[in-house]
Amino acid sequence: MSSELIPDLSVAEKLGILPEEYDKIVDYLGRKPNFTELSVYSVMWSEHCSYKNSIKWIKTLPRKGGSLLVEAGEENAGLVDIGDGLACAFKMESHNHPSAIEPYQGAATGVGGIHRDIFTMGARPIAALNSLRFGTLDTPRTKHLLKGVVSGIGDYGNCLGVPTIGGEVYFHPSYQQNILVNAMSIGIVKHGETASAVAPGPGNPVFIVGSATGKDGIHGATFASADLTEDSAEDLPSVQVGDPFQEKLLLEASLEVLQTGAVLGMQDMGAAGITCSTSEMAAKSKTGMIIYLDKVPLRQSNMKPFEILLSESQERMLIIAQKGKEKELLKVYKKWDLECVQIGEVTDTGMLEYFMNGELVAHVPADSLVLGGGAPVYDREYTTPTYFKKIEDFKIEDIEIPENLVETAKRLVSLPTIASKRWIFEQYDSTVRTNTLTTNRNCDSAIIRIKGTNKSIAATSDCNSSYVYADPFKGGMIAVSEAARNLVCTGAKPLAITNCLNFGNPYNPEVYYQFVYAIKGMGNACNHFGTPVTGGNVSFYNQSVFKNKTEPVQPTPTIGMIGLIDDPSKIMTLDFKEEGDTIILLGESRNDIGCSEYLQHIKGIKNSPCPHFELETESLLHDVLSSLINKRLLQSAHDVSEGGLFCTLVESGIPGNMGFKISSDSLIRKDAFLFGESQSRAVVSVAGHLLESVLETLDNKLIKYHVLGTVSSGKIKIDEQDFGDIKTYKDIYKKSIESTLKQ
Repeated sequence: MSSELIPDLSVAEKLGILPEEYDKIVDYLGRKPNFTELSVYSVMWSEHCSYKNSIKWIKTLPRKGGSLLVEAGEENAGLVDIGDGLACAFKMESHNHPSAIEPYQGAATGVGGIHRDIFTMGARPIAALNSLRFGTLDTPRTKHLLKGVVSGIGDYGNCLGVPTIGGEVYFHPSYQQNILVNAMSIGIVKHGETASAVAPGPGNPVFIVGSATGKDGIHGATFASADLTEDSAEDLPSVQVGDPFQEKLLLEASLEVLQTGAVLGMQDMGAAGITCSTSEMAAKSKTGMIIYLDKVPLRQSNMKPFEILLSESQERMLIIAQKGKEKELLKVYKKWDLECVQIGEVTDTGMLEYFMNGELVAHVPADSLVLGGGAPVYDREYTTPTYFKKIEDFKIEDIEIPENLVETAKRLVSLPTIASKRWIFEQYDSTVRTNTLTTNRNCDSAIIRIKGTNKSIAATSDCNSSYVYADPFKGGMIAVSEAARNLVCTGAKPLAITNCLNFGNPYNPEVYYQFVYAIKGMGNACNHFGTPVTGGNVSFYNQSVFKNKTEPVQPTPTIGMIGLIDDPSKIMTLDFKEEGDTIILLGESRNDIGCSEYLQHIKGIKNSPCPHFELETESLLHDVLSSLINKRLLQSAHDVSEGGLFCTLVESGIPGNMGFKISSDSLIRKDAFLFGESQSRAVVSVAGHLLESVLETLDNKLIKYHVLGTVSSGKIKIDEQDFGDIKTYKDIYKKSIESTLKQ
């Protein structure tokens, strides 16, 4: 056994291991761990890898049924049947802390890592999405972070050749220091051609493939499981460095090698590197491994055993080969000019035995390291947030309706969360491989076709964190519902979700309350819509410590959802088409301005109730929209979300420079009617000859609706008041973010 000095409890605590966890490690090993072993446990039992503070509640989410081919957690990503012998693999993960410290590499490696999760399952990545959260845009720090993150995402995805087809960007002061960078990947694979992260068959060789191992990313999983502080820049070694060209080679080689039959198991080396891959694959197969660390290709000299084990160097994978077929494996990777080196073999001991130059440096039970095995599971305390009292005190009567609604409308359209993200998405290649169907179409969700079929995948990422902050249960339901609504507005049938659960410190009872009730809300909505959770990511400790004051980010359970479109001719866009078309609001307007962009950023009110929401009403809206779209009765469909009805109408008018002439509801406050964000609503436009059929359908479905008015040639009039020309709003909408970044 290693001659390393045995560290004491104080060393364990510096590595993030609790005293009771240290005692548990001693029980597993039957002795005190050496430093290498302690380091292994510190990363594998970190929140990032073990989900020790979240797994209890994650397991309450619906994780099977519907079109799922594997239950959540069984593979690196979710797998959904889309017919014709094809399956869609998709997943979302966070790279928040690295991006807050080094935005370019943090975001780039987040993109690379999520794509590897897809192609190590044997699926070819065909699309990427992202969900980004930043602080106030007009500060130098936010501008720096935004530019770095966007460049990192764009450069990596563009070089890899996977189109970035959609996403969302929000700006809120709570993300000022701790930004959120959530990346989503979608891939396609034939049934029966998937790969698994397993290590079967004692005696089978273990190979490491791809880039050499360096010191970047060491203790990255631990870094992701701690608060950001003013000194976090010192943790730059925890940020990995990506190489998209190497990943492209790895992608093509891995998909090719799976066709040889030489591969029994394959897993990406993400968080915790070799440690994570060896332990998870062995534990899943109830086997063990002998690993020779001195055989691992290194790009830095004199690396210590724990550094090799914990390194999170990018573009690497672990492969279990069929004994006797090593030459076939090596031939493929040589063709693609990639290192492929045997570093060990599978055993039947259930133990991970790591050697360095003939010395056994770590000897631990594989099962003791992993989620679902020996990793600790906690049931944390939670209490109702004290700020709820401020929300309860809110009275809409205290808010004065603006005297100048036109100027208010213009200010609203210019808000960074609402304004066009053109400056961002134009840096992403959305057309590579020529399958993106929404490049020149304006839709509520992104759409990518499946070549060789009539099928298309619609995808979206959604979450309004202000709603979750105000009411975690209702906000969690809304996040799922809005994602489904966006897919339905595009003509898709929602299939399943992935998620990225971004919260503050789980040891804070109020933060944990937000987490628990957001999970409950998400689960409630997923069960209702029949969209099971395929997997995802939990990211705690998203908060900043500045001048001894800890501020969590707004709770942000980001939802990534996919849907299926089986007839491309039924794809629905959001833009108005013809002057004189009738505009109808599906759903009910209310005296509700809670949590709206208008209330927060125009009126400056932070604490207000979550917008009105009822799950049954939402479900009825989806049913009506699907019926109208399938009957080809609509010219356009666009859901009402941030900015309320007015911004929805403007967004529908901008693509074709079409205005609108509408009448408000006299029973509703004018600001609530125009800018309120009550849920379960959508705006549709209808050609004159189809209006009667549409109204008949709406009456038969018993949905509440309001015939607002008509599409105009460019002018905007509300209750006969002149709101100006659509081109004015278009100019504000398109140039707001760009002009702020130039200041």
